[in-house]
Amino acid sequence: MPRGDLYPDIAPYETGLLPLSAGHIMYWEQVGHPRGQPALFLHGGPGAGAGAIHRRFFDPNHWRVVIFDQRGAGRSRPLGELRDNTTPHLVEDIEALRRFLGIDKWLLFGGSWGSTLALAYAQAHPDRVTGCVLRGVFLGRASEVEWFLYGLRRVFPDAWAAFAEHVSPAERGDLLTAYLTRLCDPDPMVHGPAARAWSLYEGSCSTLLPSPETVASFAQDRSALGLARIEAHYFRHDLFLPSEGLLGNMDKIAHIPAEIVQGRYDMVCPCDTAFELASAWARARLTVIPDAGHSALEPGVRTALVSAVERFRRRA
Repeated sequence: MPRGDLYPDIAPYETGLLPLSAGHIMYWEQVGHPRGQPALFLHGGPGAGAGAIHRRFFDPNHWRVVIFDQRGAGRSRPLGELRDNTTPHLVEDIEALRRFLGIDKWLLFGGSWGSTLALAYAQAHPDRVTGCVLRGVFLGRASEVEWFLYGLRRVFPDAWAAFAEHVSPAERGDLLTAYLTRLCDPDPMVHGPAARAWSLYEGSCSTLLPSPETVASFAQDRSALGLARIEAHYFRHDLFLPSEGLLGNMDKIAHIPAEIVQGRYDMVCPCDTAFELASAWARARLTVIPDAGHSALEPGVRTALVSAVERFRRRA
């Protein structure tokens, strides 16, 4: 799909590896202006990893953009590792990276699971956040996980059938357990096909119109394993969020301004969740894109995200 409304491709001016607990090593990079306004990009999944396209939502002449791959994802190592891989670990990883880079405060930019992690981090460290740009809001509640595993078949019955048919009929009443068992199997002949089936399902449901490019990106073996294994692990453990949920702690970030961009026909993270978040956040501005699904790269969504970032530039 055309992407001329994003900023041009840009290479990092600095990259590095940051050792974490349990043998995890975080990949991070910085792009844009070394003395610019700091922003942190939070990728989705959990487990999806970040890519070069994500650098292009920010004007490189103004922003100092930090991008990293979360534990077990993307270029971080070991790929797909579940030990010490929880939301509190990721929140503290972000703090460790902030301190390491000498950044006082930053703008958070995250979509899907990235929006969940942005909220969790902001609620834990509100004094370090200047604002939030969120897309395809996911609050990690049981009803949202159930929708992903079963509800999507009401809209994408063909994609769901392919997803469910990867396991035996007797296992389809508990797809999460069936998949997690396979995804954690050490044999690549077991976990590889399961990861591809999970990721293809998610990719097939992520855009309003069919996008072979999107589906192909989800099908890549390395990205599929990180996404599927870590996502299933987090789903099994209620996303490692507090019992009261993220909406139960909105008072901690009530003073932080936010821009929320949501595709009207987002089937992976349906629109009502974004409305609930915006209703609980007086300083949040919600923009609904009338002709978009879940992907950040659909035309209306990416244009609205760039505009949202620009509005924070003017706030500085």
